[in-house]
Amino acid sequence: MSQETNIYQLRNLSCTNCAAKFEKNIRDIPSVEDVQLNFGASKITVAGEASIEQLEKAGAFDGIKVYPAKQRVFEPKEPFWKKRENQTTLLSLFFVILGYTSTVLLGEEHIASIVLFATAILVGGFSLFKEGFGNLVKLEFDMTTLMTIAVIGAALIGEWGEGAVVVFLFAVSEALETYSMDKARNSIRSLMDIAPNTATIRRGTKEFEIDVDDIQIDDIMIIKPGQKLAMDGEIIKGDSSINQAAITGESVPTHKSLGDEVFAGTLNEEGSLEVRVTKRAEDTTIAKIIHLVEEAQAERAPSQQFVDKFAKYYTPAILLISLLVAVLPPLFFGGEWNEWIYRALAVLVVGCPCALVISTPVAIVTAIGNAARNGVLIKGGIHLEETGRLKVIAFDKTGTLTHGTPEVTNIASLSTMSSKDIVQTAASIEKLSQHPLASAILRNADKSAIDLIEVTDFQSITGKGAKADIDGQTFYIGSPNLFTDLLETSEDIKKEITALQAAGKTVMLLGSDNEIKGYIAVADQVRSSSSTIIQKLYDLGIEKTIMLTGDNQLAADGIGNQLNMSEVKSELMPEDKLNTIKSLREQFGKVAMVGDGVNDAPALASSTVGIAMGGAGTDTALETADIALMADDLDKLPYTIGLSRKTLTIIYQNVAFALGLKLVALLLIIPGWLTLWMAIFADMGATLIVVLNSLRLMKSKY
Repeated sequence: MSQETNIYQLRNLSCTNCAAKFEKNIRDIPSVEDVQLNFGASKITVAGEASIEQLEKAGAFDGIKVYPAKQRVFEPKEPFWKKRENQTTLLSLFFVILGYTSTVLLGEEHIASIVLFATAILVGGFSLFKEGFGNLVKLEFDMTTLMTIAVIGAALIGEWGEGAVVVFLFAVSEALETYSMDKARNSIRSLMDIAPNTATIRRGTKEFEIDVDDIQIDDIMIIKPGQKLAMDGEIIKGDSSINQAAITGESVPTHKSLGDEVFAGTLNEEGSLEVRVTKRAEDTTIAKIIHLVEEAQAERAPSQQFVDKFAKYYTPAILLISLLVAVLPPLFFGGEWNEWIYRALAVLVVGCPCALVISTPVAIVTAIGNAARNGVLIKGGIHLEETGRLKVIAFDKTGTLTHGTPEVTNIASLSTMSSKDIVQTAASIEKLSQHPLASAILRNADKSAIDLIEVTDFQSITGKGAKADIDGQTFYIGSPNLFTDLLETSEDIKKEITALQAAGKTVMLLGSDNEIKGYIAVADQVRSSSSTIIQKLYDLGIEKTIMLTGDNQLAADGIGNQLNMSEVKSELMPEDKLNTIKSLREQFGKVAMVGDGVNDAPALASSTVGIAMGGAGTDTALETADIALMADDLDKLPYTIGLSRKTLTIIYQNVAFALGLKLVALLLIIPGWLTLWMAIFADMGATLIVVLNSLRLMKSKY
C-alpha cells in the first residue's frame, strides 16, 4: 500500500548538524516510512503519517517551525541582534568580560570570578548543553557532544575562564553559520517573491482582484503599464515591451503582441494588456524554476557526499585522539594529568568539524541560486561540478549557433526567366512541400509581394526535392544531386554552387526536363554573438568545440570556420549525433552537449552535461537537460561555465583550508602552544572564512 507523502516548509533550521538530527528524529516516528530533508531549500518531504505537532516536537531542540508547503508564511525580517540566541550570546560575552575583570581584581580562583564565568557558560551554552547531554545519553557524537565534553572538562580542571570563552565563541560560530545559510536561502526566496500573489481578472463584464491560487485557466488577466504578470498566458489584446529578466536573465525588454506567450514574474513596461491564462499557479514557468532549483539544492554534489562520508568517521576519530592525548602521556611518560587533559580538551575543540561540514553546501546553494537569478537553471550540485570540469563542448547547429530560421541569400537566373519568375515558380511548388527550406522561399515571395500560381501533379522526390506542372510544363526544384540524374550541369554552374556551399549556404536548383532555369541559395543565419561566445569558452579553458549538423560538408565547414570551431561533423542523423557524443566521452571524459532540448534529447541525455537553450516556456528543455539556459541564446553559456569553475575552486579552497587549519592546530596542541580559547577561535575563524569565501559566489558575474 502506497504511503501518503507530504511536503513541508521549515523555519529556524539553523545548521547542517541540526538538520541531520531533525531528520533522524522524524525517522524515529513509528508511522513515518521515509523522510527527505532539503537543507538548502529548508523543506522536508515525509512519507507516512505525521502531524505538524509531531514534526515540530522532533525539531523542538532547534526551535524548528513546520508549515504546509503551499501555505504562505509571512516571515518578518528580524534584525540580527534581536534574535534570542544572539542576545544570549551577547549576554554571555558581558559575563565573560566581568569574569576577566574580577580575575584581574580578585584573582582567578576567587568565588566571584568562578560564579561570573559559570554564569557566562550557563547563559551562552544552555541550548548547547541541553542537546549535548541528550546526545551523550544516546552515545551520539557530533559537534555539540564534543563542545559539551570540552566545556565540562574545562570546568572540572578549574579552567572556568577558558570554558566560558569556548561557549561564547562556539555560539558566535553557530550564529555565523545560520546567517550564511539564510543569505544563501534568500536567493530562492527572492525568486518566490518575483510573481505577485494576486491579479486583476475579468470574468464577463466584471473586474476584480483575486488570489493566484483561485485563478482558472482561460481567465482574462488585465495588466496595466508598470505591473508584473502574476500568471503565464497568451496575449489576446494589446502590445507592449516586457522585461523578462526575472525568467531569462535578458536585460533588454522584449516586444510582445497578439498571440505571444508571456510569463509570470515578468514586468509590463508600456502598454495595457489582456492576457488569457494558460497555466495554473503551480505550473507557471517561475513555479517550475523554483521547484527545480529546490530539488537541485537537495541533491548532494560529489564533493558534498565525500565531506559527509568523511565527517561520519572524522568525529569519532577526534574523540579517540583526544582520549589518547589525555591518557597516554600521564600513564606512560609521567605527564601531569591536568596539563594533558587540558590539551585533550583543546583537541576536542579544534577537531569540531563545523567548517568542514559547511564547506560544500553553502557554496553549492549560493551558486545555484545566483544562476537561477541570472536565467540559468542548474538542476543539481552534481551538474554544477561536472560543468566546472568540462573539456569539450558539442553544439547542435540549427537554432543553437544559428537562428534556426533560414533566409534566402542569393537568387540567380541561368535562363530567360527573370529572378522574380524564379522565385514565383519555386514558391508555388514549395507551397505544397514539407521541406524546412521551403518556408524560406515562401517568406521571400511574401516579402517581395509575389503572387503564387497554381500547380498540378505535385510530387515529392524523397531526399532530393519536388516536381510539379505549371501551364503544362514540368518543373523540378531541389538539391544539385537531383539534377545530376536529369541533366548535364556545366562546370561554371558547379563552381558557383560549390562557392555558395563553402560559404555555408544550401543551394536549390530550379529546372525543367531539358534546362536548368536558375537557383536559390538559402542560409540559416549565424547568431551575431556565436563567434564571441566560442572565443570566451576557449578563454575559460575549454579545449575543444565541435559543431554537429545535418548540413552538407561544404556548408557545415563554412559556418565552422566562421565561428572558429575546433571540429565540424556534418550530414548527421539524430542517431549519429548520439554516437558522436558517446565517442567524445570515451575520448575526452567530460563532454557537454548544447541543443534546443527537442530534437537533441538523446544526445543531451548521453552527454556528461546536457545544456538546453530557450527553456522559458519549453517543458521539454526543462525536463531533458541538466542545465537550461532560459533565454533563446548562448549568451549565458560562458557565465555558466565560469560560475561552475569558480564554485569548484571555492569548494577545493574551503575543504583544504578547513582540514589544513585543523591539522596545524592539532600539531600545535602537542607541545602545548595552543590554548583552549585559541582552539575554538581557530575553529570559528575557519567557519567564518569558509562561509565568506562561499558567499562570494552570490555576486559572481561571469
